[in-house]
Amino acid sequence: MKVNKQWLGASALGVALTVGLAGGAQAQTIKIDGSSTVFPISEAVAEEYGKVNPNIRVTVGVSGTGGGFKKFAPGETDISNASRPIKASEAALAVKSGVQFIELPVAFDALTIVVNKQNTWAKNITTEELKKIWMPGSTVKNWSQVRAGFPSVPLKLYGPGTDSGTFDYFTEAINGKEKASRTDFTSSEDDNVLVQGVSRDKGGLGYFGFAYYEENSNKLNAVAVNGVMPSIDAVNKGTYKPLARPLFIYVNKAKAAQPHVAGFVRYYLANMAKLSKQVGYVPLPSGLVRMAQARFNKKATGSIFGNKGSQVNVTLGGLMRKEGGK
Repeated sequence: MKVNKQWLGASALGVALTVGLAGGAQAQTIKIDGSSTVFPISEAVAEEYGKVNPNIRVTVGVSGTGGGFKKFAPGETDISNASRPIKASEAALAVKSGVQFIELPVAFDALTIVVNKQNTWAKNITTEELKKIWMPGSTVKNWSQVRAGFPSVPLKLYGPGTDSGTFDYFTEAINGKEKASRTDFTSSEDDNVLVQGVSRDKGGLGYFGFAYYEENSNKLNAVAVNGVMPSIDAVNKGTYKPLARPLFIYVNKAKAAQPHVAGFVRYYLANMAKLSKQVGYVPLPSGLVRMAQARFNKKATGSIFGNKGSQVNVTLGGLMRKEGGK
C-alpha cells in the first residue's frame, strides 16, 4: 500500500478522505483530522477497516497537527492525527471544552531532508549546517554559503507550515526552540507541494516525513544527517539523531465509549504495525504496541509527555514504561 497522493492533495484543500458508505440513515461516522505525516497511516487503516465494516464511514482530513488539535479540542473530531505530542495550550483548550483525550503512539518516523535530483554535492549535511540554513534571521541564500566547496547555486527552501507538527519538531531539534525558524521559505501543509517544489528546483532543499520521501524517491534525493541516512533500520538502531520521532493519534475519551469508535481504535492498534510499514514508516516494537493497547483499554487520559509538545531528548519507551510502573 502506498501513500494516496490524490487524496492527500484533496485533503490539504479541505476535502477529507471518506471510507465506508456514502450515506444512509444507519451509517455511523468517525471523524479524523490533523497531521499530514500521520495521514497515510490513518488512511491505510481506514481503508482496510472499511472493507470489514462498510456501514461505518471514516473521514480523514489534513489540517496539520496544530490545525487538527484546533478541531479536536472543542470536540469537532473524534480522533486527531499528530506528529508531535500535544502542547499545554492545546490541552488547556480541550479541558475548557470538557474534552478528555487518550494519547496513543502509532509509529516512528525518520524526518527526512531532501534535495533535487540534480544536486550532486549535498550527500551529507550536519545539524550545525541545517541550523545555519534554517535559524531565525539566516541570510544563507546560496549553497556556497552552506559549506566551502559547495557550488554557487541559489538555495530555495521548502518546509511545512506553522500548524505542522513536523515544523514544530524540526525547529526544536535543529534550532533548539519550537517554531524558531527563518520565514522566507515556501511553506505548505500539503507535503506533496513540498515534493513538487524541491523536484523542480535544482537548488531546492526541504524536509518532511520519511513516507513521502519513499513515495517520491524517483524525484528526490535524501540527504544523510551527521553521516546517517534516514531509514527504518537507522531509526530502530537509534542512530538517526535528532530527526527520528514518534507519531500519534489522540482519541476523544467520550467518543471512545461509543462502540463503533472503540472498535475502530482497537482495529487501528492491532493493525498499525503492519500498515505503518506498508506506507513507509517504522512500526512500533511489539512491546510498545501492547502498551498502547493497554493504555486504550484503561482509557488512560493525558499526555505522557506532560503537554510539552515537541521533545527531542526523551524516549517513548522509557516514558511508557515509567507510566506503567515498569
